Amino acid sequence: MTAIPRTVRGRVWVVGDHVDTDVIIPARYLTTSDPQELARHVFEDLDPSLRERIWPGDIVVAGVNFGSGSSREHAPIALKAAGIACVVARSFARIFYRNAVNVGLPVLQCPEPIPVQSGQTVSIDLEAGTVLDEAGGRTFVAERMPDVMREILEAGGLVPYVARRLQEREASARATG
Repeated sequence: MTAIPRTVRGRVWVVGDHVDTDVIIPARYLTTSDPQELARHVFEDLDPSLRERIWPGDIVVAGVNFGSGSSREHAPIALKAAGIACVVARSFARIFYRNAVNVGLPVLQCPEPIPVQSGQTVSIDLEAGTVLDEAGGRTFVAERMPDVMREILEAGGLVPYVARRLQEREASARATG
């Protein structure tokens, strides 16, 4: 996994309210955990042609309750492997939010609706928690992510974060002992 940048700029795909994990990645594909195979089927039941139009660096903008349903990590893994750089939603299902951070997919909760359309461009400052609608010139403020969660994202996900922390602990123990 690779670390995320502080800022993200990309094309938007608006997906609406109550998009559950079966809409993100249909359950019939959960027999694999291969990220690239999962990515091939992102949003397939929502819009069969959407996956072909997603470019690396694109951003999903959603309404309320994004990622409800299954507690599996397949949904954020599929989005990340498809090239989605960030998901911005008015609210997230708690388990999806945490799974996204754990796999290194940036997520921002912005309680105010962002009035953009698919194809427009937004710029996101992940550290500040702001979303700039470039066409409308408005900036929206998201809820600031706790420091430890930002550190996990910056490391590229939970596994690289824990590995780094263990290496730091071992280095400290060698230095003192």
